Amino acid sequence: MRIVADENIPVLLPFFDMLGEVTALPGREISREHLLNADLLLVRSITPVGADLLDGTSVRFVATATIGSDHVDRGYLQARQIGFANAPGCNAQSVVEYVLSALSILTEIKGFRLDEISVGIVGRGEIGGRLEKTLRAMGVVVKATDPPREAAGEGDLDSLEQVLECDVVTVHVPYVAEGAFPTHQLVNRAFLDKMEGHQILINTSRGRVVDEEALKARLKRGDGFSAILDVWRNEPAIDAELASLCTFATPHIAGYSLDGRAAATEIVYQKVCQHFGLPVRVKAGQYLPEPPLKKLSFSPSADTEWAFHTAIRACYDLRHDHANLMRVLKGAAPAVGFDLLRKQYRQRRGFAQVKIKLKGPKAELASRLAAAGYSFCDK
Repeated sequence: MRIVADENIPVLLPFFDMLGEVTALPGREISREHLLNADLLLVRSITPVGADLLDGTSVRFVATATIGSDHVDRGYLQARQIGFANAPGCNAQSVVEYVLSALSILTEIKGFRLDEISVGIVGRGEIGGRLEKTLRAMGVVVKATDPPREAAGEGDLDSLEQVLECDVVTVHVPYVAEGAFPTHQLVNRAFLDKMEGHQILINTSRGRVVDEEALKARLKRGDGFSAILDVWRNEPAIDAELASLCTFATPHIAGYSLDGRAAATEIVYQKVCQHFGLPVRVKAGQYLPEPPLKKLSFSPSADTEWAFHTAIRACYDLRHDHANLMRVLKGAAPAVGFDLLRKQYRQRRGFAQVKIKLKGPKAELASRLAAAGYSFCDK
């Protein structure tokens, strides 16, 4: 089997080298010429897949190591009888941890406690649904809206107007250009005009979900309204002015924990094996390194609030990624730098890789940490 793959797919060779000859390339540089004799194409979200890329090639199966698939022309693949797979849910926990890190840091910047605010979730899919459960388990007031799911009969959902009343509004929708429920520039001027100065917008979904000009205008009002963005309309050549106006701006890495990315590789590997009738021989856990932080121990005197936020930030502090992006945007080649930040991203591990040791009665802290995804140990 001849395989062409994005070189930044983690643990690529351990999974796919045994299936055939692997040609690994930068995702933005994969072209039709590379695929003329290929059987399998493995991509991430930065490679548009459709007729322009695949016409005249021998590709029989396309897999994207991502939750989303809006960069893939599914109708074209179906018409050409080309198999397809993505990795739903692979990095959902990683994005949840990104949002938790943002909220943790905001407690200091804005001077609130998590149990004093409300969070509105736009999109109750793999990520939004998990975030909702996590925050509710922590005692946070949550409202969620998802018109497609509501139309399909899912209950316990709120209106967009109710969600836009929340202190924090976080967006977790796929990019949909048209149809009954389009999300193209869902966050537009009318959306933003409903938000007040104390509110915070977070977007980790897709850049084109936000009208960036409208968001810049809203941020320039200077009434305290703030935004945290991880995704951008014209990646990698993102709007540096918009990034500078954000409280935090990061280079599309919310879902970039090593655990989540490796899970995506494992999921698409299993689906490739199933499609081609091959045995599944390996698992991601065989190839992941030992986590750099393995255990946190809190004494009986540890304050619950302090301990909770210490645990969150010890595992992931998004200010690190914000600082790196700000540095790159001031450089001579910001678009190149943006891609390098993703290509050379550190081995960020998930909260579940850290064991928590609690001494003394810490029921509230244990409950909140468990909701965030941590596990516990006695020694």
